[in-house]
Amino acid sequence: MDNFFDICIGDIPVKSPVAVASMAGITDGSYISDLADYIGIGFIGGYAIDEKTIHAAKDLIRQGRDEFLPGNVTEEIRKQVALVQKSGVVPGVNIRASEAGSLVTLARELGNGIIYEIDAHCRQKFMIDAGCGEYLLLHQEKLVSYVQALKIAGVLVSVKIRAGVASDDPELARLLWRAGADILHIDLMEFTHEYIRKIRNVTPIFIIANNSINTFEKAKEIFAHGADMVSLARQSDPVTLKTLNETITQYTREHGWYNAPKQLCRGGDIRSLAFCCMPVKPCPLLPTLDKYQISPQEFVSVKQEGVRGTPLEQGANTCFGSLAYCCKDTTPCMFRDSTLKQEGIRRSVYMNLKRDLSRKIMQHIFS
Repeated sequence: MDNFFDICIGDIPVKSPVAVASMAGITDGSYISDLADYIGIGFIGGYAIDEKTIHAAKDLIRQGRDEFLPGNVTEEIRKQVALVQKSGVVPGVNIRASEAGSLVTLARELGNGIIYEIDAHCRQKFMIDAGCGEYLLLHQEKLVSYVQALKIAGVLVSVKIRAGVASDDPELARLLWRAGADILHIDLMEFTHEYIRKIRNVTPIFIIANNSINTFEKAKEIFAHGADMVSLARQSDPVTLKTLNETITQYTREHGWYNAPKQLCRGGDIRSLAFCCMPVKPCPLLPTLDKYQISPQEFVSVKQEGVRGTPLEQGANTCFGSLAYCCKDTTPCMFRDSTLKQEGIRRSVYMNLKRDLSRKIMQHIFS
C-alpha cells in the first residue's frame, strides 16, 4: 500500500490523512468503498453488539432513527470489513457495548487488521442508559477497562469521544493513552485548534479530529496544532473528500511533513521542538523545557543524537552550526536555505527529516 504520508496505525500503513467517520445506519462497506480513492480509514457502524445496546438501538429505530441491526452482528461486520479491505482502505468498526466482555468476544471472532473503535460519543439517551456513548466519558474507569480488555486481546483500539463532556479532556486523553489506546477520535463540537494543541501537548496518541473540517485551510490549521488525521461524516461526499485529499497531497509534495506544527514561538504544539534554536535566550522554549522537566543541556543532547548520521547534522554556517536547530521551511532564512542548496536537500526532504527528529523528541518526552 502506498504510504506517501508516512502514516501507520500500529504496523498498518494508511494511505491518506483523511477518514470517514461512522454514522449509524449509513456507513457500511459499500459506503466506504465508493469513497476509497480519497480516504485512508473508513469507520463503519456504529454497531450495537450486546443485549443492552441492541435493545437501545431498537428503541432508537422506533423513534425514527437509522441504526444497524443485523441478525448476526459478527457475520455482518465481517462481511462489511471485507468490502472495506478490498477497496484498499483501513477498516475501523465503531462499536456500542455495555460491557467489556462483548468487546473481547467480538475481537476474538473478527481478529486483527481492524481498528476497534469504542463509541464513547453517542449522546442518545437510550444508549447512555445502556451504559454506552457519553456515559463512558462520565464513568472513565469503565472506559479504561474497555480499552485495556481490547489491548489484552491484541487489537488496535480507537476511542471516539465528544469534546467538552468529560471534566478534563487532556487528562482523559492521557488516561486513555496510558491504558493502551492507539487512537483518540475527537468530535470537536464548538472547540477550535487550541483544544487539539492541549491534547497533543500531554500525549503522543494518534489524534483524529472530526466535525466540519471540510476544506484544506481548516485541515491545515488542525494539523498544525497536533492532529494526525481529519475525519468527515455528513460532508463525506466524493467532491469534498477528493478536493481535500488532493490539496493535502499537493501541499505534501511541496513541503513534506503534511501535519507539521507551527513553531513554538508562534503557538505551536510540543512537536515543534524540532524547529527550536539552542536554549540560550529568553523565549517560549525555556518554560516549555521546564514544564517537561528537561534541562537545556538534555535538550541539546537529544537534538544532537536525534540528527546523528542524517543530513540535519550539516549546517556549519547556520545560526547554531547545525540544521537540527533551524526553523520551519515556510519561515524565511537565508542561512538555512543556502545550506539546503549547498547540500542538495529539497525542502520537502528537510521537513520530513524534521518530522523524524520530532518523533524522537516526543519519544524522549513521553517514554
